[in-house]
Amino acid sequence: MASDYPAPLVISPRQLPHKQTFIILHGRGSSAEKFGPTLADSQFQLNSTTPSGESEETTTTTTLAATFPHARFVFPTAARRRATVYGRAYTHQWFDNWKLDPPVTAREELQAPGLRETVAYLHGLLRAETAQVPGGSRSVVLGGLSQGCAAALVTLLLWESEPPLAAAFGMCGWLPYAARLSEQVSQGVAAANDDKRDDDGDAFDPFERSDGEDEGECDPPTRAVSWLREEIQLERSSSTRSEEEQNDPKLVFQRVPVFLGHGVEDDRVGVVLGRTASQCLRDLGCAEVELKEYSGLGHWYSAEMLRDLVSWMKAKTGW
Repeated sequence: MASDYPAPLVISPRQLPHKQTFIILHGRGSSAEKFGPTLADSQFQLNSTTPSGESEETTTTTTLAATFPHARFVFPTAARRRATVYGRAYTHQWFDNWKLDPPVTAREELQAPGLRETVAYLHGLLRAETAQVPGGSRSVVLGGLSQGCAAALVTLLLWESEPPLAAAFGMCGWLPYAARLSEQVSQGVAAANDDKRDDDGDAFDPFERSDGEDEGECDPPTRAVSWLREEIQLERSSSTRSEEEQNDPKLVFQRVPVFLGHGVEDDRVGVVLGRTASQCLRDLGCAEVELKEYSGLGHWYSAEMLRDLVSWMKAKTGW
């Protein structure tokens, strides 16, 4: 329930007018107060071209808040839940899950209740924030660290409102159900190929689907995202769309650029899970997914990662 989530920590824009909003999720066991201000004020070096447009570059020490002075930073805090992996002790977590041993398919059922509640909560937060910022969702970025990355990616996959978000990012995280989602895509491709072979034949098939019947099932990414929504039992929000349209998922996430950064030495969420998430997003039809790995970095962000994230984001958004 939304009431189980503390009020988000909000860092107002340094300069008006308000032009962008960043919604960034902490990892398990943390909170907005512990995570948000430190991230917003973490320093990194950023290269920029001279105002004249010459090839010469200057290097500036900056922060997220300084680089985007017109941005509102929103840091939600996860509800307190029992963590199975911690002997059912209470902690702030976006959802429950078991050990993150690749391919992370053990005890996946633990994830569903928390993901359902968290995605519904974050969708509500996205609706509220997009209503406040000029440009709406085109001016909103969604991201997170560790389990916050995992929750953000699932939230992104199930977000159907137009226009698409400006960008999404994850640091040292993973994508829940990645193996299952890729499997759904593969099965969808196989089914589509079977249908094509049947269509090429001359024999009459009395069970052949009519032209207007469940066409979305032929699309592998649609099949996978529908499976995800059903798996976590997430209801659609009320909409003016017809019942037929509501049963046909809108894959808005496919037009959202995604940046994933991961430490090669991460011993909590192995870098292989970042690679798996990246590949799964591509399998689902994401047009732009960039994965960067950082030698010598463990389970945290670094100045180099923040530099790459910001440079990438400025290039994708023009901010």
